[in-house]
Amino acid sequence: MSETPALPAAYQPAEVEQRRYEQWVEAGYFNADAGTGKPAHTIVIPLPNVTGSLHMGHALDHTIQDAITRRRRMQGYEALWLPGMDHAGIATQNVVERQLAAEGLSRHDLGREAFVERVWRWKAESGGMITGQMRRLGNSVDWRRERFTMDEGLSLAVQTIFKRLFDDDLIYRAERIINWCPRCLTAISDIEVEHADDDGELVSIRYGDGAGAVVVATTRAETMLGDTAVAVHPDDERYRHLVGTEVELPLTGRRIPIVADPFVDPEFGSGAVKVTPAHDPNDFEIGQRHQLPSLTVMDERGVVTAAGPFQGLDRFEARPAIVAALREQGRIVAERRPYVHAVGHCSRCDTVVEPRLSLQWFVRTGPLAEAAGDAVRDGRTRIEPPELTKRYFDWVDNMHDWCISRQLWWGHRIPVWYGPDGEMVCVGPGEEPPSGEGWRRDEDVLDTWFSSALWPFSTLGWPDDTPDLRTFYPTSVLVTGYDILFFWVARMMMFGLYAMQGRQPFDVVALHGMVRDEHGKKMSKSFGNVVDPMDWIERYGADATRFTMARGANPGADVPVSEEWCAGSRNFCNKLWNATRFALINGAHTTGPLPAADQLSAVDRWILSRSQQVVAEVDECFERYEFAKACDLLYHFAWDEVCDWYVELAKPVLMGDPAAAQPVRRVLGHVLDQVLRLLHPVIPFATEELWTALTGGETVMTAAWPVADPSLRDPAAEAEVLGVQKVVTEVRRFRADQGLRPAQRVAATIDGLATVGLAGHELLIRTLTRLDEASEEFAATATVAVTGEVTVAFDTRGAIDVGAERARLEKDRAAAEKEAAGCRAKLGNEAFLSKAPEPVVAKVRERLAVAEADLARIHVALTALPS
Repeated sequence: MSETPALPAAYQPAEVEQRRYEQWVEAGYFNADAGTGKPAHTIVIPLPNVTGSLHMGHALDHTIQDAITRRRRMQGYEALWLPGMDHAGIATQNVVERQLAAEGLSRHDLGREAFVERVWRWKAESGGMITGQMRRLGNSVDWRRERFTMDEGLSLAVQTIFKRLFDDDLIYRAERIINWCPRCLTAISDIEVEHADDDGELVSIRYGDGAGAVVVATTRAETMLGDTAVAVHPDDERYRHLVGTEVELPLTGRRIPIVADPFVDPEFGSGAVKVTPAHDPNDFEIGQRHQLPSLTVMDERGVVTAAGPFQGLDRFEARPAIVAALREQGRIVAERRPYVHAVGHCSRCDTVVEPRLSLQWFVRTGPLAEAAGDAVRDGRTRIEPPELTKRYFDWVDNMHDWCISRQLWWGHRIPVWYGPDGEMVCVGPGEEPPSGEGWRRDEDVLDTWFSSALWPFSTLGWPDDTPDLRTFYPTSVLVTGYDILFFWVARMMMFGLYAMQGRQPFDVVALHGMVRDEHGKKMSKSFGNVVDPMDWIERYGADATRFTMARGANPGADVPVSEEWCAGSRNFCNKLWNATRFALINGAHTTGPLPAADQLSAVDRWILSRSQQVVAEVDECFERYEFAKACDLLYHFAWDEVCDWYVELAKPVLMGDPAAAQPVRRVLGHVLDQVLRLLHPVIPFATEELWTALTGGETVMTAAWPVADPSLRDPAAEAEVLGVQKVVTEVRRFRADQGLRPAQRVAATIDGLATVGLAGHELLIRTLTRLDEASEEFAATATVAVTGEVTVAFDTRGAIDVGAERARLEKDRAAAEKEAAGCRAKLGNEAFLSKAPEPVVAKVRERLAVAEADLARIHVALTALPS
C-alpha cells in the first residue's frame, strides 16, 4: 500500500472533478470488454438530441444510470454503459434552417444534398454540447463506443429492418390522418405534440332548416368547409327520424347525409357532430365506416384551398370570417368566448398542429405490439414499479399504426423507389436500386423514433452477429421517465423482439417521474422555476447535484428538487470530507483484519453492527431501484451515527492511551471505507478522493461492493450504546434548556447507570456532556430523570443567570400555550373538521402535539431552575 496522502483542509469540487474524471477515462475504468467472461450488465443511454443540452431530467436520468453502472462494476460485472446521441430530425433541421434564414437563404436555395452537407458540418462544429456536460456530471460511459443514429452502422441497421418489415407486410403506405405542423411542413409524432389550454371559441351552428335542421358545435369553424356528414348516436331518439336524410351544409350549397355512429356521445352538446374526415382523426374513422368522401380544404401551410370567398385565407383568418358569414345568415345558435380547451402545439416551434389527411408510410403495429405485451406478461421484461405495468398494457394493447414518414431532408431517407408505371421497390442493404428513366426515390425520411427504436441492438453491431451483441444483449435495465413509456419504450420492445427473434431488448424497465420544484410544481419557463443543472454543478459540485437528484428518486414518482437541498448535499459532502480528514489525522487505517470482538469496546461493536445493517438495507434498495431510500439511509448513517456519534465517542479514546486507540483506528477506517464505497455510485468524485487517501488504493471504482457480514451484528452492543445516546441526548437537552454554553462545565452526579448496564460508560458520558464530578461543596439545584432508572443532579449555581433564564422560559411557555390553545380551538370546531382536508387537520394535530411537548419540556426546565 502506498503512503496515505494528506487531505486539504476543505473540499473544493472544482479542484477534484475534472482531474479525477480525466484519470478515470485515461485508465480505461469505464471501458467494457465482451471477452472477459464476467457476467454482463448493460445500459444503453436514453439518447439525448444532438441539439440538446443537459437539463434536470437528464441529470436525474444519468445520475440513476451511473449509480447502477458503478455499483455493478464494483460487484464484478462487465458493466457497459453505452453513450450516444439522436440525430433529432426536426430539431436539427430547424437549427440549420434558422442559420440559413439569418443569411437570407432557405434549404431550397441550397438543394437537398448541399443542405444535408451543411447539417453534417453543423453537427461536427456545434452538435453534441451535451457530451461535455455529461462528463461534468461524472457519467462513467464507455466513450469508445459512442454512437450516433445517423452513423454508418446504425444507418445499415435502419435499412435492414425497414426492408424486413416491408417484406413481411409490416410496413405500408396509405392515406391517413396524421399530426401536421404547418410551420415545419412535416408529419410529427404524438410525442412531438404538446397540449396546452388555449383560449378559443365554441360556436354552435344550425345546419339545414325547419324540422330537418340539426345543430353542431365546433372550435374549428374553418373545417366545416370540408364536412361530408353529420353524425348522431344510433340510439338517440331525437334524431332517429333524420338518419338517412340529407341536410344542407351552410356557405357551400352542398347537401350532406346524416349518419348514425356509436362514436357520438349523445350527452355532449346537442348530440350531433359535424364530420370532417380529412381534418380530424375521429371523423376520419367515422368516414371510413360510412364510406364518406374526404375533402381536403387546407394546404400544408394551413391556407384554405376550398373554392369560394375564403380561398387563400390562413386558417386563423378564415375562422372568424366564416363565423361572421354564418352569423350574417342567422346560422349561429350560440357562442362561447373565451372557450378554454386543450390544443396541440408542435414541440419544436409551438405552431398549432393541424390534423391532416396525408399519404404517409406506416408500421402495422398489431403483431409487433402483441409481442411487446407478451414479453412483459410472461416476465421476460419486468417494469418497475409494477403498478405502471397497467399503463404499458393500456398502450400496447390499443396501439394504432405508427406513422413513420417525415417530410424533411435531414434523417434516414426511406429506401423505396417508384417506377414510371406505378412500380414500387424497397431496396435492402447491398441491393442495387432500380435505375432508368422515370425512376425516383421517395423524398421522405423516417421518424427519428424509428432509428432510436433500434438503439438497444443496433449500437451493439446488429445486423451482424458480433461478440458485443452476444455478450451485452439483452440489455439489463432501461432507466427512463414514465412519460415516454409508450413513445420510446414500447417501440424499442416491438423492434427488439422482432429483430432479435423474441429476445427482449431489456430485462427491466425502471421508470422514474418528472423533476419538479420543491413545491411539486412542474418546471416551466413560464413559471420561472427552470433550473440548469450546470449552474448547480458550478456552485455546489457534481456530487452535490447528483446526491440531490438521487435522494428524491423513488420508483415511478416525480422528483422534487431545490437549490436549498443541493446546498445541503454539498454540506453532506463537506461532512464526509471533514470526518475522513479527522480520521486520517488520528491514524485511522484499513490495513489488516478487524480486531476480534473481545478486543473491541461496546462502541466499536455497535458501529460495526450498525454498518452491517446499513450495508444490507442499502443493497436491497439498489436492487429495488429505491435510490431515495438508499441515499436517505446513507445520509443519516454517515452524518448522524458515524460523524455525530461514533467519531465523538471515539475522540476520548483516540486522544488517550495509544494501545487502547489501536482498535478504534482500525474500526474507524473500516467503517469509513464501507461508507465511501456505498456512496461512490451516487457521489463519485469526493468518495474517490477520500477513499484513495484513506486506503492508499488505486480507485474506489474497482473496489469490491460491500457485502453484509452477519458475524458483525451485535444487538447487545447496539442496545448498550443506544442507552448511552439517550443519557447524553437528555443531558444536552437540559443544558440547552438552561441556557448553558456548550463548553461550560457543570458539576453533576449520575445515578442508576449500573442498573441499566452503563456503569462502564460514565467517564465517556461526562466527557461528552461537560459534566464534572461532584465536589464537597456540591449542592443539587436541579434533577432530571433522563431514563426510567437514570437521574442526573446538577449544581448550576453561578453557571446561569436564573432571572434571565426564567424570563426566557416564561416567554417560550406563553408562546407554546397560545399555539396549543389555537390548535385546540380548531380541532374543537365541527365546521373546521367537516370542511378541512384530512392533511390540513392532521397538520393541526401535529402542531398541537409539538406545542404540548414544548409545554412539558418548559415545565421541567422551570422546575429545575434554582429558586
